[in-house]
Amino acid sequence: MGIIKHPKLEQLERECSENLKAALDEREAFTFAGFNAQEVERTGYSNYSYWGSTFRAFCKNKLALTLVFVVLAILLFTFLQPYLPGQFDAFAVNNDPDTGIPLRNEQPNSTHWLGTNSIGQDLWSRLWQGTRTSLLIGLAVACIEAVIGITVGVLWGYVRQLDIIFTELYNILDNIPSTVVLILVSYMLRPGVGTIILAMSITSWIGMARFIRNQIIIIRDREYNLASRCLGTPVYRIILRNLLPYLVSVVMLRMALSIPAAIGSEVFITYIGLGLPATVPSLGNLINEGRTLMMSPNLRYQLIYPTIILSIVTISFYVVGNAFSDAADPKNHR
Repeated sequence: MGIIKHPKLEQLERECSENLKAALDEREAFTFAGFNAQEVERTGYSNYSYWGSTFRAFCKNKLALTLVFVVLAILLFTFLQPYLPGQFDAFAVNNDPDTGIPLRNEQPNSTHWLGTNSIGQDLWSRLWQGTRTSLLIGLAVACIEAVIGITVGVLWGYVRQLDIIFTELYNILDNIPSTVVLILVSYMLRPGVGTIILAMSITSWIGMARFIRNQIIIIRDREYNLASRCLGTPVYRIILRNLLPYLVSVVMLRMALSIPAAIGSEVFITYIGLGLPATVPSLGNLINEGRTLMMSPNLRYQLIYPTIILSIVTISFYVVGNAFSDAADPKNHR
């Protein structure tokens, strides 16, 4: 006597049989993939780039990007200007071709675009020659400040045994006014570009070193740095890979601000008569010469033009430095 199955049970058996057959058919249609180590590594890869993200974030600031091109155009033109046609020598005295008398304090005209100074030299040529000299001083001082300041600041903050030595050195140098150092060095050495750079570099790195030291103390004992030390990672590698990347934004900001500060110091030291010789064009010399003519309405142009260039350079570096500092902050990356 056969077993009578319930109709629902028979229907369930038929559905299970059909599903099993379909699963077997699908299994035959696919093949198992083998293990590939390169594919495994690629699945854990991220296309994030710190500098790429920084560049994209910086480009969103249209004002800062525009000022970057302005500064680059000024810097490039200071080198190209002497080689352009129709340019006058910045050191040559221009004489009237009919009388042979120097063209002193000529108003701006089609020949001398910005006029001439009190001895007949072309102000257009001297303006760009002086801008090149001042930018050279500013960039040199900023680079020296960054190299010495970062090196001393990192050692001061990370190597605990050096803390007392650098702290005492800081206390001594920080109590010496930078103006006194500028004046003493200018008196002791022959006036020139090298003397100005040396005088500014003696104490300019102190602020950078102190700031870097404080930042290093904040992050040196974080978990990843402790783990690196436990694994035996060399000190220089911890500094280069773990610490300095966190300080890129603040370092670039301070460098950008130190360039106009150095130019301002050059203008000041020239203003008190201890800067570059009068024969070396610089923004400081041009402004100092124009200052003596400020009370003459017809000659104020000799002060206005170098002041405009100085203002453009100063404002540009300030805005660009702040914008790059914000862009280099990983919290602003997307």
